Amino acid sequence: MSVRNNSALISLFLVSVLWGCNYPVSAYLLHGFSPVFLSTVRICFTSLFLICVAIFQKGLRKPTRSEWKFLLGVGIFGTLLNQTFYFTGLHHTTPGNASLIISLSPIATILLERFIFKIKITAKKATGALISLIGVFSIIGVANGSFGISIGDLYVLGAMICLSISLLFIRGLSKTMNSYIITIYATVLGSVLMIPAAGVEGMIGRTVVSGSPFMWGLLIAAGIIAQGIAGFWWNKGVAVAGAGTASMFMNLQPFVAILASHFILGNPIQIGQILGGCLVLFGVFIANMPSRKASLPIEVQETA
Repeated sequence: MSVRNNSALISLFLVSVLWGCNYPVSAYLLHGFSPVFLSTVRICFTSLFLICVAIFQKGLRKPTRSEWKFLLGVGIFGTLLNQTFYFTGLHHTTPGNASLIISLSPIATILLERFIFKIKITAKKATGALISLIGVFSIIGVANGSFGISIGDLYVLGAMICLSISLLFIRGLSKTMNSYIITIYATVLGSVLMIPAAGVEGMIGRTVVSGSPFMWGLLIAAGIIAQGIAGFWWNKGVAVAGAGTASMFMNLQPFVAILASHFILGNPIQIGQILGGCLVLFGVFIANMPSRKASLPIEVQETA
């Protein structure tokens, strides 16, 4: 195995661990910031970082009118609605549950493609979808031995669906734009859309802003490192190791989130999360097993 390939595998592993830890870190930040303000400031710092990278690289081009429409779709669903639902839901559920529900996004995308674009669902994809749905039901449908679905789980489900819709726009964009350009434009546009949402939160008196330098430092680090730098590391790893290998590392994130939540926030590790998570990831694996003719691309996660 070459040194370059080893470096790519290490990058994929570190990013998966980083994104998994980002769930409890985000939950911790919600102790000092309100959900919409937190998501807005974090995405703005990510945008500033990406703009600096774009200026340094000098590799951006102006999108066409058609591409702007797709980018607007990514900004609305992938950032504005996704981030608002995600952080609001994370305020009322556990990071472990959130990460496991978000991991259902590939299945939701398959189902959306069926209903919107009439793409045929194979038996393999249908089986994977069913297994994953059973897994999610076991995660959010049973709590402390009794049936119950928290409002936080429902918000995160909404975030996952919005993320899946945004992936359809990204796949349309990927025909004419590379992932580097899509990431920069979509993130910056999304941050612009988030600012009015933060203003509305302030107008209704829901904004909470921490005065702690540590909390602000953690917020800025999460925006730049977890959403900015990690994204480039991930894309570099995918380019070298391949999408199939990278997809295996993505499966680490929910379990890292559960473990990190236990040590960072003191959340208990529930057997339902582990069993449900295994079913979700097994279902995603089955549904996305590459055929002999072609392999499926892998998308970069945007929520965590």
